[in-house]
Amino acid sequence: MIPMNTIYNEMGIRETVLSFGKNIEKNLKDRFEKIDEIAEYNQLKVIKAMQDNRVSAGCFNYASGYGYDDQGRDTLEKVYASIFHTESALVRPQITCGTHALSLALAANLRPGDELLAPAGKPYDTLEEVIGIRPSNGSLAEYGISYSQVDLLADGTFDYENIKKAINDKTKMVAIQRSKGYQTRPSFSVKQIGELITFVKGIKPDLVCMVDNCYGEFVETIEPSDVGADMTVGSLIKNPGGGLAPIGGYIAGREDLIDACGYRLTSPGLGREVGASLGVMKDFYQGLFLAPTVSASALKGAIFAANIYEKLGFKVIPDSKESRHDIIQEVEFHDPELMVAFCEGIQAAAPVDSFVRPEPWDMPGYDAKVIMAAGAFVSGSSIELSADGPMKDPYAVYFQGGLTWEHAKYGIMMSLQKIYETGKLKDILINDTES
Repeated sequence: MIPMNTIYNEMGIRETVLSFGKNIEKNLKDRFEKIDEIAEYNQLKVIKAMQDNRVSAGCFNYASGYGYDDQGRDTLEKVYASIFHTESALVRPQITCGTHALSLALAANLRPGDELLAPAGKPYDTLEEVIGIRPSNGSLAEYGISYSQVDLLADGTFDYENIKKAINDKTKMVAIQRSKGYQTRPSFSVKQIGELITFVKGIKPDLVCMVDNCYGEFVETIEPSDVGADMTVGSLIKNPGGGLAPIGGYIAGREDLIDACGYRLTSPGLGREVGASLGVMKDFYQGLFLAPTVSASALKGAIFAANIYEKLGFKVIPDSKESRHDIIQEVEFHDPELMVAFCEGIQAAAPVDSFVRPEPWDMPGYDAKVIMAAGAFVSGSSIELSADGPMKDPYAVYFQGGLTWEHAKYGIMMSLQKIYETGKLKDILINDTES
C-alpha cells in the first residue's frame, strides 16, 4: 500500500501543511465521538420514521402529469412530518431552493396589512428582495405586507425588551433564521430558538413562528419544530438531502399552514394533490436516509477548519471549542487575497471541476460580488464541500459541507495549502510543525 503521506503529497499537500493538519486532528477525537453519537440518534430517528410510514419499493416509482396519488411523494411527506414531529409537511422537487421554500412559506401565510417581524436581526441576503427590504418585483412589500426588524444585542443575544415593543396588532408572523448566513453573529441553538418562540407567543399567542432551518438539520437531536416552531423550512440540497437530492425543499409544520403552502405552490383549489415527483423519489428517500451521517461529516469538517484557522490567528465563528448548531464555519481573513486562496483550495480539492479557478462575480440576490467554490455532483449543493462569501470587509469566507469526513479534511488542508503558497503564513506554519 502506498503511504498516506505520499498520496497527500501527490494530491498537492506539502509535508508542512500535512503535519500541521495532523497535529490539529489528533486533538479532536473525543469531540468527533460525540458527533457520531448524535448521528446515530438521528439515524435511528430517520429509520423509524421510514418504517412507521411503511416506505416500500413502490415509493420509488416514476410519477408524471398531475401527480394524483403519487405514493412516493405522499409517503415522503409523512416521513418528514414524523421526523420533525409536525402535523404535516410539504416536500417537493417543485421547490427550487431554500430561498424559494422560505418565500413560499411567507407568501402563503401572510396577507395585505399583515406585518412580518424578524426578531433576530436581518435575514439572509436573498430574502431581502423577497421581503422588499431591497425593492424587487413581486416582493411582499408590493402586496402591502410590512416588515419590522429587531437587531441582536452586541453580545449576539436576543433583544427581548425591543422585541416586546415591536409586536403589535398587525404582527402576524415571526421569522427566525437559525444559521448566521453572511453575518458574523453566532448561529442559534434549538434551545435558544425555543426560548424566543416561547417569549413571543407569551406576548401574542396567535403569532405564526417560522424558522429558517437551513444548514441546521441533524446537527442536534432536536429540531425547531420540537420547541414550538409552527413552520420549519429548509432545502434538500443542504443537510436533509444527504447529497443525493438533485433539487427540492421542505416545509414541516401545522396542518393549516402547510395546506396554505400547497395552494401557493400550485394553485387555489388544487393544493398538495398535484405536483408529480418525476422520478426523483429514490434520491429523496436515500438522501434523507444518509443525511444524519453526511451532516455529521460536514460538522467534523467545520470543527477541523475552525481549529486550523484559529490556531493560525484568524477569527473564526464559531470558535474552535463552541457547541455547534449548524454546519457553517466562518473564517475572517480581512484580506481578499487570502479569501480567494481559501476558495481556490476548496475548488482544487473537489471531485468535480477541480481544475476550475473560482472568481468573484455578480450573483443575483446579493449586494456585492460573491466568490464561490463548489465542485459538486449537484450544482449549488452546500451539503457538498463548498465555500463562499461576499467580497467585502471583513472578507469572511463561509465554509460548509463534505459528504465524507475524509473529503472535508482534504479540502480544508488544500485551502491551507493555497494560503501557504501566498507566502503570508509560511513562518507560522513552519514554527508550529517544528514545535
